[in-house]
This record gives sequence, structure tokens and C-alpha cells, in this order.
Amino acid sequence: MKITFMGAGSTVFAKNVLGDCMLTPALQESEICLYDINGGRLKESSLMLNAINRNCNENRAVIREYLGVENRKEALRGADFVINAIQVGGYDPCTIIDFEVPKKYGLRQTIGDTLGIGGIMRALRTIPVMEDFARDMEEVCPDAWFLNYTNPMAMLSGFMQRYTGVKTVGLCHSVQVCSETLLNALGMEDRLEGRKELIAGINHMGWLLEIRDRNGNDLYPEIRRRALEKNAGEKHADMVRFEYIRRLGYYCTESSEHNAEYNPFFIKEKYPELIDRYNIPLDEYPRRCVNQIAEWDKLRDSLLNDGKLTHERSREYASHILEAIVTGDPYKIGGNVLNTGLIDNLPADACVEVPCLVDGDGVHPCHVGRLPVQLAAMNMTNINAQLLTIEAAVTKKRDLIYNAAMLEPHTAAELDIDHIAAMVDELIEAHGDYLPKYH
Repeated sequence: MKITFMGAGSTVFAKNVLGDCMLTPALQESEICLYDINGGRLKESSLMLNAINRNCNENRAVIREYLGVENRKEALRGADFVINAIQVGGYDPCTIIDFEVPKKYGLRQTIGDTLGIGGIMRALRTIPVMEDFARDMEEVCPDAWFLNYTNPMAMLSGFMQRYTGVKTVGLCHSVQVCSETLLNALGMEDRLEGRKELIAGINHMGWLLEIRDRNGNDLYPEIRRRALEKNAGEKHADMVRFEYIRRLGYYCTESSEHNAEYNPFFIKEKYPELIDRYNIPLDEYPRRCVNQIAEWDKLRDSLLNDGKLTHERSREYASHILEAIVTGDPYKIGGNVLNTGLIDNLPADACVEVPCLVDGDGVHPCHVGRLPVQLAAMNMTNINAQLLTIEAAVTKKRDLIYNAAMLEPHTAAELDIDHIAAMVDELIEAHGDYLPKYH
């Protein structure tokens, strides 16, 4: 079994996903190939994973390193599974550019990795790299499954699913923790065990459509009552999603700091009091990047000192998917897949997040039907920008980048068309060689 990890310099994430594989009996003797373009980060991840292999897996896995574009094809050759966690341009310079240039135009963001102008630019610089991955895979490992963890999830997975021959599923941990987070926040922990739920929509805006306790009782009436009461009290970290419950009737998968920027409702220069009212952490993602870099430095130093790093299997889907395909034992996930008639009132070109069964034959998405019309409408405001961004990346037409930004809900709510175009032009120039040439 050969597992290739693209973007292995994503050290903490590589630890979770590949550490999980080394704790999974069916995967413990795998050949694990680490690929990155940053030699220092690649060495650090290799050091970390070799420690886990030694301390938790009796050195049963074989770990190899592949540095640079010139070695990418060999890293992929013969792979059974390819896991993608790249970040093109990294925190510095590209994430900084994604936040600082829009600020000049009065456009503020919280995360900027999924939608918003930050998500659009991140997709435009990542899709060309993933296209290169796809062409290599079609040549040297055409039967491999591509597990995408990189954001913007729907744009990147949607591109792979529509424009390449690579078997692709997009994965995000927000589905696993959605209802647990909600019930814990509302003091309903006693309803966790044995609960039944249905989640569907798009990545980071998948909807908790149904949630019932072990006896089949609908939990939403009590959830709606408690969420309204909690938002009327002291500030807390999930006020945006609780407002979704009030206004739309349903909770969604990704956090309030993410969802604050997926719509025109909460971050508004004209109404700055909303930031405080809904406890919205502007510039949250750059802060996280700085903290994560510092945390990894501490972990690396500790590892270098004593080498005693261990691991416990995480809640990430990847190892369970690989295990299900290898053993044939079925496993259910929430996956990001092309909308092949799965959600009736979203377009066929959209990448949707739905329940999927995984077994020895691969990933099998489940038909969901129609979403409540207000939820489908919310999803469509995001899908419009996603599809236009993919089209811009494929055609290299600058006008389509303008169109994607014009139809992105938060950007459109804050800026006029001329300033949107000027901001896009400035972002393209600032990103330089991280982007292809647009005409």
C-alpha cells in the first residue's frame, strides 16, 4: 500500500492523518511518501512521522521524502492514495496579501480561505498546482483516490471532479463535530449518545437538516429555544450560527468565524457595531497562522530533544476511508463530491457535501433530495462565486475573476463594481508569479 502526502510540510495535519494510518492495522505496513517544495518543513515532518512510526508502529511503515517539483512524479508513481494538504504561497506572502490588500478598500475578513476575496484568490493560485498533480496522477497512478483537505474545498475539489480524470473526494472535519459542538454548547450533552442526524449542503455551509435522540425524538424544537435564549444572553463564540438557527431554522457545519464572512449580513463597514454584537473575530486566520507556527516550533524542539512523540487516532476521515477501501468494511463519511443528482435544488456543476458510504469499491454518495428553499438559496450565493472562480482558473479570463468577486456576497455588500475590479487587479499584481497570467 502506497500513500503519498502532498504538502507534507503541513506538519500538524500530517501528524494527524498519517499518524492515524500508522495506528490502523490494515495500513500499518504502508509505504508513506512525503512530498513538499520546502526542504526544511519536509525534514521536520519526516522527523516527526519517523518518531511516531518508531514509538507507535514498531517501524512497520516505510517513510520516504520527495523534495521539489522535479521529484513529484516519483512521489506519486504507483500510489494507491494521494492526500492533499498544500497551501500555495503560505502565510507569508500570500495570506498576508489576501488580508491586507482588501483592507485598503474597506473589506475586512475573518478567515479568507473558503469564500470571500481571500478564498477566490487562494483558489486561483492553487488550482494550477492541483492541475499539475492531476496530470501526473493520470500518468503514474491513474487508479489512485485523491483525498483533498485543502481549502477552498468546494472550488478545488469541484475543479478536480469536473476537469480531471482523478477520483476525488473532498474532506473536512467540520461535519464530524457539528452536532456535538451544538449540543455541548446548549447544555444538551445527555442527547449525544445514540443520536441520529442528516447533514447536507456545501462545504462549510452544510446544514444539520435533522437531529434526533436515541428514541427518535426531534431535538430541533429544544435546540431552537435554547439557541435563541443563549444569543440573548452573554456573548459567546458561536453567535452567527445561532442567528442562522433563528433566521433560517437550521444550524450549519462550519464555525461562526467562518460563516460571518460567507454572506452580507454580519461584517459591514456601515454597521461596525455588528462586529461586537455577534462577537466576530476579524483577522482571525492570520492570528492562527502565527500561533500555529509558534506551536510547531515548540513541538519540533521537544521532538529534537527527546524523540518521545506519540499519537492517538484522531477524528479525521482519511484513515477510515483508506481502511474501508482496503478491507471492504463499510464506513460512512460526509464527503465533498460532484452533485450528480444528489441535492435536487442545487446545480449539477456544484461540489456538494453529502453523506457517502465508503467500501471496497470506493466512495458512494447518497441522494439527499431537496434542501429547504432558504438553505438552498444561501448555498447558491456561495456556489455562484465558486463556479465563476473555477471558470476563471480554467479559461484564464480576468473578467471572470471580476465576476466571481462581484457575485461574492460579502464583497458585493461592501464595495461598488469599480472598486471590486481595482482590488482584484491589485491582488493579481501583488501575488505575482503565484498566479498564472490572465487576459
